[in-house]
Amino acid sequence: MTQKAQKFMALFEDAYGSPAELANILDLGLEMLFYVEEGAFSQRELQRVAGALRDINGVLKA
Repeated sequence: MTQKAQKFMALFEDAYGSPAELANILDLGLEMLFYVEEGAFSQRELQRVAGALRDINGVLKA
């Protein structure tokens, strides 16, 4: 396994508990992009999705 793959797998476990939990967050993010309007999602939900995308982006750029 490459170093990048190891970091990506560690991201699942460390930050999100499992790949399934990260997938759930990203699914919510996709819904947000289609339907976001004031009051549709909590600020915390938006922040979790943004954080997940930022973490994935950081691993992929490394």
